[in-house]
Amino acid sequence: MPRQRSNMQEALLAVLRQHEQPQSAYALLAALRTDNAKLAPTTIYRALDALSEQGMVHRIESLNAYACCRHGDHTSDCIMAICDDCGIVEEQLAPKLIGAISAETEKSGFAPKRHVVEVHGSCAACGSTEDRK
Repeated sequence: MPRQRSNMQEALLAVLRQHEQPQSAYALLAALRTDNAKLAPTTIYRALDALSEQGMVHRIESLNAYACCRHGDHTSDCIMAICDDCGIVEEQLAPKLIGAISAETEKSGFAPKRHVVEVHGSCAACGSTEDRK
């Protein structure tokens, strides 16, 4: 049975869904403070942590920002392709690659718990724009 989300978690998801680009916790805080001036950063971070644990949002480590999960219910970590031009993040499922990374690190006795794979570059739209210049 899916876990019940709090009002704060639902509000954060609503704000994140309005944006194509990942949002920082402080940008989310600013967006939600219009309805609640006393809202604290710790409240935002707790809600984002819970949403991350539920697989509803991804933390984009290199940007220190958050984006909605676009693939819904998946159990493996994914690759985040980040466009340095427009800021869009594409989520790519690659369970074989993630499995290969785990297998490689396990050879030395390391026990991986979570994978963070982020690739920076240009998305198809921005790349094709550059090609036309």
